[in-house]
Amino acid sequence: MRHSWRVVLAFVLLWLLYQAAEGLGMRWLHNTSVRDVLMTASVLVAWPLSRWLGWRGFGAYALNGDGWWRWLPGCLLLAVLAKFAAAWAGLRLGVYVADAQAAVVLPADLMAALPMLLLVTFVPSLAEDILTRGYWYRAAGIRWRSGALFVLVSAGIFVLNHIYRLGNGLQEWLLLFAFGLPYATALWRSGSLWAALGLHWGWNLGNGLQASLMPVELRSAHAGALLSIAAHLAMLAVVLLATRRASKVIDVGQ
Repeated sequence: MRHSWRVVLAFVLLWLLYQAAEGLGMRWLHNTSVRDVLMTASVLVAWPLSRWLGWRGFGAYALNGDGWWRWLPGCLLLAVLAKFAAAWAGLRLGVYVADAQAAVVLPADLMAALPMLLLVTFVPSLAEDILTRGYWYRAAGIRWRSGALFVLVSAGIFVLNHIYRLGNGLQEWLLLFAFGLPYATALWRSGSLWAALGLHWGWNLGNGLQASLMPVELRSAHAGALLSIAAHLAMLAVVLLATRRASKVIDVGQ
């Protein structure tokens, strides 16, 4: 059985690095390079911490290297499509209006910018998924007997992890909680953090792609939040229909 002090210390180190990326990098120094370095460090440090806790590679976070191809591509595509569907619905409902002042992005320019867009959306998504989902699913050593309980707890942790947005009020909390539901469910039902990462990364990537291909102006923040919540509840329904809970008991010891 892993020592509880190691479990706590590993989480604190990951949390400090992740929060420093936003707090130190952007809110204090206003430097995106510092933010990106600290966010990348959060992911890189997760590997030796996983080993320190007694797992191979990133196994402490249910991020098994041989399972990505089963979950990541499909979940990534689902989330990108959900983002564009929400934007399209928003245009139809008057929640958004087309941004007439936005510059037209040529296909060649988009392809040139795509590798960096993939990277800058992937790393923060992975760092937060490790911290708010994968860690609690496996590294924390909790024997979750109820999938619903795990999903609710993980979604709550996801809300609390956004410490710089908590002051925005109840609507923001509900939005973040709704985001956390399909992500945590994807992990629980698949047994792999790759599924949650696909959804989370896909939504963030979709934000960047939509801003380039379908630039819009938001007319109602409240209605925009409701559209994003609806998109994530739709993803939750797809996850529940397309997956089934892994039959083996969660391994919290090694």
